[in-house]
Amino acid sequence: MLDSQTCLVTGASRGIGRAVAEDLGRHGAEVVVNYRSSDEAAREVVDVIESEGGSAIPVQGNVAEYDDVEAMCETVHDEFGRVDVLVNNAGITVDKKFEHMTREDWDRVMDVNLGGVFNCTHCLFDDIKAAEDGRLVNISSVVGQQGNYGQANYATTKSGLFGFTRTLALELASSGSTANCVAPGFVKTDMLETVPERVQEKILQRIPLDRFATPEDVAGIVRFVAGEDAGYMTGQILAVNGGMEW
Repeated sequence: MLDSQTCLVTGASRGIGRAVAEDLGRHGAEVVVNYRSSDEAAREVVDVIESEGGSAIPVQGNVAEYDDVEAMCETVHDEFGRVDVLVNNAGITVDKKFEHMTREDWDRVMDVNLGGVFNCTHCLFDDIKAAEDGRLVNISSVVGQQGNYGQANYATTKSGLFGFTRTLALELASSGSTANCVAPGFVKTDMLETVPERVQEKILQRIPLDRFATPEDVAGIVRFVAGEDAGYMTGQILAVNGGMEW
C-alpha cells in the first residue's frame, strides 16, 4: 500500500500516465494528476480515483516550462505537502526519418521528454531526498533500448533516461531514496493507434507474448517500484516488453 504517500504523475490525463495515477490512487496514495491541456480528461482521472475512495487533484502545467513546474509544485505543496514519489511519464513524439527531421522537430521532443524530466526532478529533488521512502520513477521505452525507424529524437530521449536514472540513484542513495526506470514495450495507447496496421503486425511478430501491453501492465510495475517493497532496488531499468530482446 501507498497510504499517506503523495505521488505526482506527469502526463497523467491519458494512456500510461492515467493508468499509473488511477492505480496509485487505488492503493492509498494521494495523487497529483498533471496535465498540459486536457483539463476534462484530467478531471475524469481524479473522479475515478475519488470514486474508489482515493484522494487526487488535477494540476495543469507544461513540464517543458520551468516556471509552470515551479507553480505546479507550489500548488501541490499547499494541498498535500511534500511529494514522496515523482513519476516522470509525460512525453511526445515527432516522428520522421532522420534525413527529413528538422532541428525544431528534434528540440520539441528534447524539451518535453528530457527537459521536462529535468524540470520536475529538479523542483522536487529536495522532497524526494527528504522523504522516508522517496521514489523517482522515470518512464522510458523499449525504443530507447532498441532504436526505432523514424524516431531518432524520441529514442535518444528515452535512452538518455537510463543515464539520468542511474546518476540520480547514486546521488539519492545516501538519503535512502531510490531512482529507477521503467521501460515499456509497445503499449495499447493513442500513440500506438497512429501506427499503420501492417506495421503493428510486424511489431507483434517480435513480441514473444504475442500481444501488446496494456497501460495497466505498466502501472503495476510502477506501483511496485514506488512502494516500500522496492526499497533496496535503485538505478535499475525494468523492461516491461513482453519478452522482446534488446
